[in-house]
Amino acid sequence: MNNLELARLIVKILDEKKGEDILLLDIQNTASFTDYFVICTGTSDRMLDALAKYVHDEVKKNMHFSKTPEGHSENGWVVLDLGGVVVHFFSPDQRKYYRLEELWNTGKVVVKLA
Repeated sequence: MNNLELARLIVKILDEKKGEDILLLDIQNTASFTDYFVICTGTSDRMLDALAKYVHDEVKKNMHFSKTPEGHSENGWVVLDLGGVVVHFFSPDQRKYYRLEELWNTGKVVVKLA
């Protein structure tokens, strides 16, 4: 599975698990540390934890490797760095505050689910 396929799998998982405002950005031509960002919003701390766990478990099952999510849901931002794909799980307030979509606006939108 290449990085784009992994990113698309993550988008699918997040959509199935009711993540909101899911965005897949191709930042290969902008960043040297990863190829794709997946950004999503969860409506509560509990939901952020659940989304991160679902993605972690599916990656572990499909890719046979595991990375631990970083950050704390009570702070409104959890990150799962999978090398070529970095997944950002935000609360609505923290997503507005950090504005990753604006900071990485030179990236190409691959998928956008509202």
